[in-house]
Amino acid sequence: MNVLLRSTTALTVAMSLAAPAFAGMEEATEFLDSEIGDVSTLTREEQEAEMQWFVDAADAFQGMNINVVSETITTHEYESQVLAPAFSRITGINVTHDLIGEGDVVEKLQTQMQSGQNVYDAYVNDSDLIGTHWRYGQARNLTEWMAGPGADVTSPTLDLEDFIGLEFTTGPDGNLYQLPDQQFANLYWFRYDWFNDEKNKTDFQNEYGYELGVPVNWSAYEDIAEFFTGRDLSHMGVDGDIYGNMDYGKKDPSLGWRYTDAWMSMAGMGDKGEPNGLPVDEWGIRVNENSQPVGACMDRGGATNSPAAVYAVEKAIQWLQDYSPPAAAGMTFSEAGPVPAQGKIAQQMFMYTTFVAPLVDSDEVMNEDGTPKWRLAPSPHGIYWEEGMKVGYQDVGSWTILNSTPEDRAKAAWLYAQFVTSKTVDVKKSGVGLTFIRDSTINSDYFTERAPRLGGLVEFYRSPARTQWSPTGTNVPDYPKLAQLWWQNIGDAMSGAKTAQEALDKLCSDMEDVMSRIERAGIQGDLGPVLNEEEDPQMWLDREGAPKPALENEEEEPQTVSYDELVKSWQE
Repeated sequence: MNVLLRSTTALTVAMSLAAPAFAGMEEATEFLDSEIGDVSTLTREEQEAEMQWFVDAADAFQGMNINVVSETITTHEYESQVLAPAFSRITGINVTHDLIGEGDVVEKLQTQMQSGQNVYDAYVNDSDLIGTHWRYGQARNLTEWMAGPGADVTSPTLDLEDFIGLEFTTGPDGNLYQLPDQQFANLYWFRYDWFNDEKNKTDFQNEYGYELGVPVNWSAYEDIAEFFTGRDLSHMGVDGDIYGNMDYGKKDPSLGWRYTDAWMSMAGMGDKGEPNGLPVDEWGIRVNENSQPVGACMDRGGATNSPAAVYAVEKAIQWLQDYSPPAAAGMTFSEAGPVPAQGKIAQQMFMYTTFVAPLVDSDEVMNEDGTPKWRLAPSPHGIYWEEGMKVGYQDVGSWTILNSTPEDRAKAAWLYAQFVTSKTVDVKKSGVGLTFIRDSTINSDYFTERAPRLGGLVEFYRSPARTQWSPTGTNVPDYPKLAQLWWQNIGDAMSGAKTAQEALDKLCSDMEDVMSRIERAGIQGDLGPVLNEEEDPQMWLDREGAPKPALENEEEEPQTVSYDELVKSWQE
């Protein structure tokens, strides 16, 4: 994720558009000539046919002014600055696409949900909120809407089956609530050149007794972090202090995302299941057979304060203190994100792949021929992890239209959402932001040619492995209310004010307090929380699955794999 993605500082970039002279296909032809060309999976004839449909479908809305909003990342900057003006010229619908911080997007969404007043006509918000949208029933059910009131403005070339993230924006009822617009994953990042240097390989083998490579588990990651921290790499022309890990620890909203974005599932806290663990997910929240949350603490069957969760937090703190730059403990997500591009970091447990775009522009970590000195690979897993469990986070920023938006404005906004995700523009948009949403785009000739310059990103998205990475699932009944509890409590553990166990005990209790209030209010009906009675945690620990009892030894045999062999296995 780039520097701007997780910023909570409001930065509104409003494309204030005066009513353009409407020219329909004439403008579409100019747009295709100047902006798209052959960077598309569609032929020119198919592009023109798709644009003609938008011209015709928008006829009833010409002159309408609509407002949409998204967080500030490269992909959305392209939409706001290039695609929104083009859409307005082509359709006659004047769209203002605001760019603000992610936290501000959620705040605006909450305001509209609570007040019923139409703040924005459409939002690009994380699919992490799918549980919220499904339970509260305030987001348009797109499956029903496309077949009903929205049928006349739903493109025949939308091709939902081509979207790779629909599983994450679909509720347990089988209905689609959000349309993917940009998608990224958390992947392991490492200095491929350092790992393949003969001296480094020999020294590592001599010291640790196994080959330096992509770590499969946290034990190997820790060895590699120790090996590179303080290492002299002058034989490679690298000067200055070297660190084996990069992270951040400031008590800030972004600290919560660092943990809810699958750190706990990577450690092995939850249950098996894809895209999320069931009945206990990566937040430690247990649900019953009706998908109703029943607890987060171990005494109600949850796992947020379980031994595996404590292990996860303690490892993060240890690695931050022992193997990271001293300033990292006081950094936020957006401050820490660019540090690997400065050329002093050996590896990072997970990197949001929206950081790939700025990495490609860094002379410190790119070769003169345009190929990267780094690579991306699956993140290693902790000692409690088992085969079949979620192993990484993947987010899908998705178009969401609330029921409180008037029908005509919703239809106009839906046209814009389909335009910026259409096959005509998707390859070009993905080339700018590197946030893939369509299978056809990933497998296009354009990205086959670019793949060697993107460090394994294309190979990952073309592999079946990508399905193991997923956003927050539907166990979370109210993402905005619960997410804020994580950074407040985890921050106490990171600062040393509390032990990891104390912080997690408070966190799960706080989450249950929120869920209890939702239950008493009855605002989510039969989908809302129904908390279990408190019982002896040992009763749950003795059962199969999460929460899991503490292991006598939380160290395991370190294991690494060759990156090149790993990529070959993806391709096969």
